[in-house]
Formats: sequence, structure tokens, C-alpha cells
Amino acid sequence: MHTFLFVDGLDVIARSDSRMVGLHPRQLLRPGGPLYPSEAPRTVSVARREGSEADLGDLRLRLRLRGASVVWSDLMYPGPGHEPIEEVRFPIEQYMAEVQRAYAAWALPLTE
Repeated sequence: MHTFLFVDGLDVIARSDSRMVGLHPRQLLRPGGPLYPSEAPRTVSVARREGSEADLGDLRLRLRLRGASVVWSDLMYPGPGHEPIEEVRFPIEQYMAEVQRAYAAWALPLTE
């Protein structure tokens, strides 16, 4: 199981490097986990090449709070018009609601 990260309908991981696979939701989405913003900026691994060891060839982004926004930077993927996307910003309320929704959806037991 792995996490997909979509921004404006584009899969950031696949568009950054098609050999990468998003880390498990338990790693990225858990309360207080790497995708939760904090006062201190930090670098977060969000994907890894299948079969590679931790930290070797990881896809990373820089996550920080800027006012009422969560900012992902140090990105480099082609946008809708193929222009390079280097930074994205999210309103903190929407960002937190989506991370919590995704974690809750992942944590629900599968039904047949």
C-alpha cells in the first residue's frame, strides 16, 4: 500500500519521478506524522524507489508553515502546462482537513 499525493489533480510523486512509490499512509498521514506542519521547517521523504533502502533515492519536499498556509517547496515536477512547479501552498484548514480525511479513510476497515 502506498500514498498518492495530488496537487491540482496532478500526482506529485509520479510526475516528479515515475520510478517512485509513495510511502505507506501510516508513515505519512498519521497524527503528528511527517505531513503535519510544525513551527520548524523540515525536509520530509514522501516516496521511495521500489526496492531501494530508506534515504537512498527518496523523493523529498520541504514542509513549513508560512502564516496561515502550509508550504511544500524544493519540488520540481511539470505542471498542467508543463511549466516547472517548485512550490505549492495550501490553506492550513483545508490542508489539515484533507490529511485527516485521508488518514481516516485509510484506517477504516475494508468491507466487501
